[in-house]
Amino acid sequence: MHDISSPRFARIVGTGSALPERSVSNAELVAELAERGIETSDDWIVERTGIRNRYLASGDETTATLGAQAGQRALDAAGRTAADVDLLIVATSTPDQIFPSTACLIQRELGAFGGAAFDVQAVCAGFVYALATADSMIRSGLARCALVIGAETFSTILDWSDRTSCVLFGDGAGAVVLVADQLPGILSTALHADGRHASILCTPGSIRKGEIVGHPFLKMDGQAVFKLAVTVLDSVAREVLDKAGMAVADLDWLIPHQANIRILQFTGRRLGIDSGRVIVTLDRHANTSAASVPLAFDVAVREGRIQSAQHVLLQGVGGGFAWGAVLLRF
Repeated sequence: MHDISSPRFARIVGTGSALPERSVSNAELVAELAERGIETSDDWIVERTGIRNRYLASGDETTATLGAQAGQRALDAAGRTAADVDLLIVATSTPDQIFPSTACLIQRELGAFGGAAFDVQAVCAGFVYALATADSMIRSGLARCALVIGAETFSTILDWSDRTSCVLFGDGAGAVVLVADQLPGILSTALHADGRHASILCTPGSIRKGEIVGHPFLKMDGQAVFKLAVTVLDSVAREVLDKAGMAVADLDWLIPHQANIRILQFTGRRLGIDSGRVIVTLDRHANTSAASVPLAFDVAVREGRIQSAQHVLLQGVGGGFAWGAVLLRF
C-alpha cells in the first residue's frame, strides 16, 4: 500500500517523443493530392494554417509503436525503467484496435507490467486530460511513477479527397514521466467539455456487426472550431493561473494545442503573452491531436528552451467539444 498520510505532489522528470520515418512537405503533399484531382498549394496551406510539413505513418508504424517509442525516450530522460511505472495512461483518438486499450499494448511493448493501464479519449484535449488524471492519482497515493503518452495516427481517419482537412494533420507521439514528490510540479489543472458542440469536430462512423456505419472520416467545421477554441483557451488559461495564485506575467512558456497558427497567435495575444514565449511546432509536425502538446513540450525541452524551475502552461482543445489546461513548474 502507498503511504497517503503525507502531502504528495506530481512532478515531471522526463519527456520524450517519436515521429514516423516518412516526412512529407507541403510540396510533396500537394503533388500527391494533384494526382487524385485535388487542387491546393503550399502557399494556401501555409497562409491558412502555418503548416509546412508533417509525418505520416506507414507499414508497421502504429499508434502503439509510436507511443512506446516516445514512452521509452521519456523513461530514459527521467532515468527510470519500465519496472518503475505503476500507472500508464495513453491519450488517443486513433487506437490500433477496439480493445484492449492502446495503453495495454504499449505496456506489453515496454514491459511495464502490473500497474494500471488505460486510455483517455478527449481528442486534441486528450493529453491534458490524461496528465490531469495522472496528477490526481499520484496526489491520492494510487501511483508513484506515471507514464503519460499522447499518440495518434490521424492519417488513418482522414478523407484524402477533402483538402480543407487532409492537409491539417500528421502522426506522432509525445510522453512525460511524472513521479510523486514533496515539492509541487503540477500546480493546477482544469478540464471542461460541452457536448452541445459535438458535431463541429467529429468522426461519427462506427463498426457494427462487421460493417462500417456512418461517416468513417474526420469532419470539421473550421470556423466554428476557431471561434470556440480561442474563447475557451483564453478562459481556461486564466482559470488555472487563478487557482495557482499566479498572473500571466509569471509564465515562462505557453504550449497550446498545435492546431492552427491563427489560433495560437490569437490565444497568445488575448492573454498578452509575447509570441516568443509561445512554443510552436505546428510548422514541423502539423496537427497531431493528442500528441501535439507533449510533442511540442519534448522538442522545447531538448532544444534547451524550457529550463528547470520555469513555469509552463499546457493547453488542449478539441472534439467533444473538450478543453483543459495544466500549469506546471518544470
